Amino acid sequence: MQFMEFFDKLSSWEHSVVKDSGLSPAQMHTIEVIGHHKTMMMRELADRLGITTGSLTVAIDRLEKLGMVERKPHEHDRRAWLIVLTVDGTKMYKQHNKFHEEFTREISQDLSTKEIESLTFLMKTVLRRM
Repeated sequence: MQFMEFFDKLSSWEHSVVKDSGLSPAQMHTIEVIGHHKTMMMRELADRLGITTGSLTVAIDRLEKLGMVERKPHEHDRRAWLIVLTVDGTKMYKQHNKFHEEFTREISQDLSTKEIESLTFLMKTVLRRM
């Protein structure tokens, strides 16, 4: 099936891009999600990543030790923590995001504007069901 082949190739590409960063694909994905949202509460981040808050705590501890993220107390809820990227985390996010932008340009260069619009519509439809 084409979806499986696409997923396998995308996954292989992602692993090849991440391997030189010193981070695991899961760590890079965490940085990527935080980078898109700028600041996230632990619960929200865990939900976005599809993991438990317990698993996220371990992951954030590791990323914090690597200097990629930091915890900040929530302004209105003393029980909650906000997760933000550090300067190094932001650099890593921007660098990785450039790879995604280049990849997107590369794989879509032979598509017409109409085909890109159709593909975008179809991807949004599929993503709503996930």
